Amino acid sequence: MARAIMLQGTGSDVGKTVLVAGLCRAAKKRGLKVRPFKPQNMSNNAAVADIPGDNKAGGGEIGRAQWLQAIACGVAPSVHMNPVLLKPQTDVGAQVIVQGKVFGEARARDYQAMKGRLMDAVLDSWGKIGEGADLVIVEGAGSPAEINLRSRDIANMGFATRADVPVVLVGDIDRGGVIASVAGTHLILPEEDRRMIVGYLINKFRGDVSLFDDGIRSIEKFTGWRCFGVVPWLKAAARLPSEDSLVLERLASGETRALKVAVPVLGRIANFDDLDPLKAEPQVEVVFVPPGKPLPADAGLVVIPGSKSTIGDLLKFRENGWDRDLLAHRKRGGHVVGICGGFQMLGRTVRDPDGIEGSVIEAEGLGLLDVETVMEPEKTVRNVSARSVPFDLPLEGYEIHLGRTIGPDTLRPSAVINGVEDGAVSADGKVIGTYMHGLFGADGFRGRFLESLGIKGGGIDYRAEVERALDEVAAELETHLDCDAIFALAR
Repeated sequence: MARAIMLQGTGSDVGKTVLVAGLCRAAKKRGLKVRPFKPQNMSNNAAVADIPGDNKAGGGEIGRAQWLQAIACGVAPSVHMNPVLLKPQTDVGAQVIVQGKVFGEARARDYQAMKGRLMDAVLDSWGKIGEGADLVIVEGAGSPAEINLRSRDIANMGFATRADVPVVLVGDIDRGGVIASVAGTHLILPEEDRRMIVGYLINKFRGDVSLFDDGIRSIEKFTGWRCFGVVPWLKAAARLPSEDSLVLERLASGETRALKVAVPVLGRIANFDDLDPLKAEPQVEVVFVPPGKPLPADAGLVVIPGSKSTIGDLLKFRENGWDRDLLAHRKRGGHVVGICGGFQMLGRTVRDPDGIEGSVIEAEGLGLLDVETVMEPEKTVRNVSARSVPFDLPLEGYEIHLGRTIGPDTLRPSAVINGVEDGAVSADGKVIGTYMHGLFGADGFRGRFLESLGIKGGGIDYRAEVERALDEVAAELETHLDCDAIFALAR
């Protein structure tokens, strides 16, 4: 097995994903064969990864974070990088993905009982991901301080102790109380777990790092742990795809630009990083609209993103009054793009006769496309190369969806994927629906699409921007962390 080190946080959203990606890139630059691993993830931002040894499978699902970390390592993503993925469908239940494939659905309490069986899959993937690697950098989930869940844990210390992987604890100073969170974690962990921790680092520091010298001394007094460094606020992280929907709560509108793109924040929003290439455009302002706020009347484009619960989010869409805002937007001549679940919502009806997504089996759509969708049990999961029909330009992306959409407007497809027509376009060309995620990542298409909306775009190489951001994050970590010591403690 490869040597390994694990990052666990004092809480959720402390920045573990970006830190792991940065350390992966730093290790790669040192000539190491490095791989990411996250035993259990919870996110509706999924990516399509290879299923090694299964030539018939189109691909399997992993968290978008491990997809990004694989890019940082310079390797193809594999389902074994994230063997257990939870995709929340309701406030108390989620779809469970194991080694890329749907395993079942579980309510929160039932899932705790299921974890014992899932540890076998985690350890199987753990063995596979280390083959041929020099180093594996593991990302935990939530916090090891959730000792009420420790007996069945597969994400943090439950995994670390079984796999004998040393742990670096990450504290987030931006949210406050970082000394208490690190010292408190030390206090409440059982001795078996506490001895797995080889030190800690502080993340998201703003200002003069030397001001925290007394804080480091205080933490050492309480815990005896060494500090590997204090990481400043990483500006380059904003140019990386985000996985955790918590970031949507903090996104504010930037400066006014030539084109405003409004994105309603659905309750079960999925794959919202589809918007990242648009956010990177100098003349585009992307505004994520939270529930309770109207869609801005000055938006030139509304993008309805993917959803893990199409009917549920469609009903909430109406409750928020966004259906009326969208109709007014159309009457003003505005453009609309619906991606995956957003495409399904744009039709006349969405039916779920088998109750796959929930108890409501039919809902009236937004009626902007003359199509209807029926949910079906078989899920489409695959990476694709395609071609835009309206602009006759190449596209690259992926599909992760349930359901089949038919109707007159599909005779005007938005793309051709592997020789098969996909999506639909309204008669006036201003409403586009597609099942393809990632279409805005195609620089040529994005430029032509924005030109059709009256602005210049597409002058950036989006994938190259992601690569540069990863390099910048790695350089910052090399400056502010003792990376040599962290890598040396891997075992």
